[in-house]
Amino acid sequence: MLAVFDKSVAKSPDALLQNAQTGSVSALKDGFLATHFSSGHPGSVIINLASSGFLAYTSDKQNPILPRLFGVVDDIFCLFEGHIENVAHLKQQYGLNKTANEVVIVIEAYRTLRDRGPYPAEQVVRDIQGKFAFILFDSASKATFIASDADGSVPFYWGTDAEGHVVLSNDVEVVKQGCGKSFAPFPKGCFFTSSGGLRSYEHPVNELKAVPRVDSSGEVCGITFKVDSETRKESPGMPRVGSDANWSQHY
Repeated sequence: MLAVFDKSVAKSPDALLQNAQTGSVSALKDGFLATHFSSGHPGSVIINLASSGFLAYTSDKQNPILPRLFGVVDDIFCLFEGHIENVAHLKQQYGLNKTANEVVIVIEAYRTLRDRGPYPAEQVVRDIQGKFAFILFDSASKATFIASDADGSVPFYWGTDAEGHVVLSNDVEVVKQGCGKSFAPFPKGCFFTSSGGLRSYEHPVNELKAVPRVDSSGEVCGITFKVDSETRKESPGMPRVGSDANWSQHY
């Protein structure tokens, strides 16, 4: 799976931007990275998100234990790889029918959070148990919701291209192609939103610290993010709002 989001939709962390000019290209210009992805993945499907970017996926060479899924509900797009272990519990929690799969669960969890969610965003992600990585895009509010499980069980990488756009994929070579030296594994136990940036859902009261990655030749290659146990932040929580309000600006 692959997603490239315009910098106006998903602002890359400053630490990733620092290395963005080293070997990176413009991932969106002339459909460069979409074409590259399609050429190496037979049967690829590309979803054009207009000025917001694009999504791409394929079922080619997928791990049967960690399948890839794609779904759209009410203009909310979701790419999911892996599996959720507590599916039955989450279906009951969100009032879903028996046929709902992982993509539908993630979309409904996001909609509940966005519209009337009684829980903070970190709890919504923490409630999802299993091996997974997902990329969600809400075309109505131009918002993203991205996460990886606490163990990093599914290969998942991200980086920033030459123009500051965020690139995410389970294929490390695709991210390297678009981001050069700014690529890095997506942080375990973390989630990213357009409004709140990158945060840890395992340690929500702690800040994340950017740590340079060093490759085998001793060169700095991307950034990892680790929980800073010495730095705590205040959680503003979610203000109670009317049913017609959009919480995506607060999570």
